Amino acid sequence: MNSHGRMHSLVLVLGAGIFAIDLGHAQDAASGEKIFVQCKACHQIGENAKNAVGPVLNGLAKIPGTKMAFPGLKDPKQIDDIVAYLKQFDSTGKKAGIVPAGRKLAKVQ
Repeated sequence: MNSHGRMHSLVLVLGAGIFAIDLGHAQDAASGEKIFVQCKACHQIGENAKNAVGPVLNGLAKIPGTKMAFPGLKDPKQIDDIVAYLKQFDSTGKKAGIVPAGRKLAKVQ
């Protein structure tokens, strides 16, 4: 498998772990930004982000049937908050918008 294929596989593995959403919780992007500190050891996000141990997380969406090896986030509220934070960044790393605390994002299909 070439490096592009490995990176694609890694993104697929990452996707479900972060984007397994329980839509019963409100999403808080500011809280998600604080929680994302745990992810920074492997991932970057934003306009100057580069692939590190894990891939850049700009513009990612839920990827069904995949999971990430990191077992750290189990609280559905924390997962929702990280998703809200990550969804602010488009695929180029530009911050697209802020999701106010207490507002739910549309369900990801």
